Amino acid sequence: MRILITNDDGIGAPGIYVLEKIAAQLSDDIWIVAPSEEQSGAGHSLTLTRPVRLRQHAERRFSVSGTPTDAVTMALKKVMPEPPDLILSGVNRGANLGDDVTYSGTVSAALEGALAGIPSIALSQVYSREDIGGDVTFDAAEEWGPRVLKPLVDMSFATRTLININFPPLPAAQVRGIRVVRQGFHDYARGSVVESTDPRGFSYFWFGLHGVEQTPGHETDLEVIADGYISITPLHVDLTHYSSLSTLAERYE
Repeated sequence: MRILITNDDGIGAPGIYVLEKIAAQLSDDIWIVAPSEEQSGAGHSLTLTRPVRLRQHAERRFSVSGTPTDAVTMALKKVMPEPPDLILSGVNRGANLGDDVTYSGTVSAALEGALAGIPSIALSQVYSREDIGGDVTFDAAEEWGPRVLKPLVDMSFATRTLININFPPLPAAQVRGIRVVRQGFHDYARGSVVESTDPRGFSYFWFGLHGVEQTPGHETDLEVIADGYISITPLHVDLTHYSSLSTLAERYE
């Protein structure tokens, strides 16, 4: 089995080495093509206004001066002699839960693979507020990763779907198990725009997110992570709201 590894934290991120260790328990044919620098929050974006550069670091290890989507595209169209059997994206430093998957470069890299018809899985290690600014432990992802992936590698994925996996912010021994759940939704009000002033007196802004609110009364990825489980959520590319099609069509009769 040929595996492509990518991420959005960059070619040198700790999580990509963790994912290499996980993938090595599944295959010895592993390729790495990832952004040269961190691209968190890049979503499913392509680089269109400047050239993309490719750098080889070692055999089957490359970086791309672009987004996670660029990295997957370059891997499939320029780097790899044959398409991979599986694409793994991560292990991301931080959660990709609920509607945040729409911003996520990690999930979007897997999305690009799904569009190409390749089974694709995004993996993220949630961390606690106490870990912010320090070293994030990937203990849960490293220990549980092979156990989570092995049932998926020979599974037939539905067309244009991917799987999103999040590991809770716990030591591996304290993880309570694995739950397959739907995507949750955050409270949009948790976002903030923090304004400050640079040394020259000009304003600048930071976008911030505060906490992970749960979706009350419903079992979603947000709840099971908060309860200490690994979340597995199937996602798909089709954003059509089918129940609105007839209502909209009536407007134009």
